[in-house]
Amino acid sequence: MEVQEKLQNEVANCIECGLCTKNCSFLEKYDLNLADFSKRPDLAYNCFLCGDCERVCPEDIDGRKIALMMREDSVEKNGDKIAEDGYSMLLKEKINYKFKNYKSANSKVVLFTGCNFPSFYPGATSKISEILKEYGIDTVYDCCGKPVSELGLKKEAEKIIENINNELNKREVEEVVMLCPNCYYFLRNKIDAKVVSIYKKLDELNLGKKLDKDMKIFMPCPDKEARFIFKDIEKFLPDSDESEENKKIEIIKAQCCGLGGCASAKEKELSQGFTSDAIEKGGDDFYVYCASCAGNFRRGGAENVSHILNEILEIDEKPEKGIKSLTNRMKFKFKR
Repeated sequence: MEVQEKLQNEVANCIECGLCTKNCSFLEKYDLNLADFSKRPDLAYNCFLCGDCERVCPEDIDGRKIALMMREDSVEKNGDKIAEDGYSMLLKEKINYKFKNYKSANSKVVLFTGCNFPSFYPGATSKISEILKEYGIDTVYDCCGKPVSELGLKKEAEKIIENINNELNKREVEEVVMLCPNCYYFLRNKIDAKVVSIYKKLDELNLGKKLDKDMKIFMPCPDKEARFIFKDIEKFLPDSDESEENKKIEIIKAQCCGLGGCASAKEKELSQGFTSDAIEKGGDDFYVYCASCAGNFRRGGAENVSHILNEILEIDEKPEKGIKSLTNRMKFKFKR
């Protein structure tokens, strides 16, 4: 079946209600619904892959799937190479992750840091690794492959996943503890080892303090629907009163942090708008549980953004910004 035919099947049940357009700044900008978008491969890399369109669609049509199908088709037609400009540095680092490190991974359970948590929170990364080491949990430093997959490089992403799985199986790893929500959702059904969130593991080990204050929380895109990670985090959050005015937890309603789907390279203005909107709604003090979101908000001018994990473990560290994020993850290549 040709890609265009597959795309037509994806949007066959579209009822032209317009909810996707109303709830997505990208679709609104180009005056498209999801059926229209499926006919615009030229805009495949402009989509932020946030998933808000599917969450409001009465027919469960998924714009992320449409965008990825068009991206993968573009790559295939271009000889398995990305045809778009602006991603060379990302691919140079991520296709065969330059800073991977499995030197100390000799335990049945390992911590998988991903690439962005060490970038923005190097101190917290080291501290969390030290804490878990006391419980016999070693640390792996690697990139899950999601950035490569999202650019439509399906074959390269499959190689990355295979290599990660082989490294873990070689060491007889049975469980992988994820710091990053993107890594959690991308790898949870793709590797042999069981995948759990860091919050679930902390709860099992009776580590971390329960927070007791009003909190505004920005939820990362991959966790907005299933909320598997947020459900693990809730054990550490303050209890909420049933009445709305006394609720201690508020979820910030914003589309994306601005980094989703690598679309900021094409949609700089939209990306900055997403970032500014979330920061404004966050107010004087708000929380995230994705390091990429934290780093982007800090670059966007938010000095008041905190990572929930650091709060739970009482680690005082603000997200890095600028070139230091690259040098930070570089350092962990040689960590033992």
